[in-house]
Amino acid sequence: MKDTTAQQAGEREPDTAEAREAAAEEPEVPEEPEAAEEQAAEAAPDDKTVTERADEDVEAEAEAAEGEAPGDEVEAEEDAIAADLAKARSEAESYLDDLRRLQADFDNYRKRTLREQTARTASASQALVARLLPVLDNFELAVTAAEQARDFDGMLKGVEMVLGALREVLEGEGLVKIEAEGKPFDPERHEAVIAVEQEDTDPGTVVGIVRTGYELGGKVLRPAMVKVAK
Repeated sequence: MKDTTAQQAGEREPDTAEAREAAAEEPEVPEEPEAAEEQAAEAAPDDKTVTERADEDVEAEAEAAEGEAPGDEVEAEEDAIAADLAKARSEAESYLDDLRRLQADFDNYRKRTLREQTARTASASQALVARLLPVLDNFELAVTAAEQARDFDGMLKGVEMVLGALREVLEGEGLVKIEAEGKPFDPERHEAVIAVEQEDTDPGTVVGIVRTGYELGGKVLRPAMVKVAK
């Protein structure tokens, strides 16, 4: 019985060796296509990732280019700024010179105008005084004649002549007597000093003159003092 068992074991050993050789000679089974694709996808980089990295690289290069301006461009900008500043200073100096000349011209004009006005005023006063001198002479003659003759009528006539001459001179200068009596009261040309009762007269009518008023060149030089009916 032992011989039989050994014999069986001897028969099994060759079979096992043959099986090993057969297993070694069998070709390897290739991996499934789906598994291979998954592995390739995992190994290959993502297109979106590649694009994002490329964009980031471009932006980094642009920032670096902007941050590092060339020295020539900086110098050119500084030269342009200096030129503009020099031009602005030149224009400011030119404007200042023009302003100074204008101010000097205005001062000269003001002084010249003042001299001319003073000269015209002096000339006008001189002309008026020259025209009043004959009136003064007539007054002196009338006073001298009255002292010598003691003639009241003659003195009155002489004063009336002098008064006429004086009025003629003043009227020649534009002096006009303000008409007041019998006229309605005008506050621009009349100055009421008293209100009186007056029969057959409308209230507000000038009934008497206390002091004569005058106009010169169409403007009231002195209003007339008047009595007004109430």
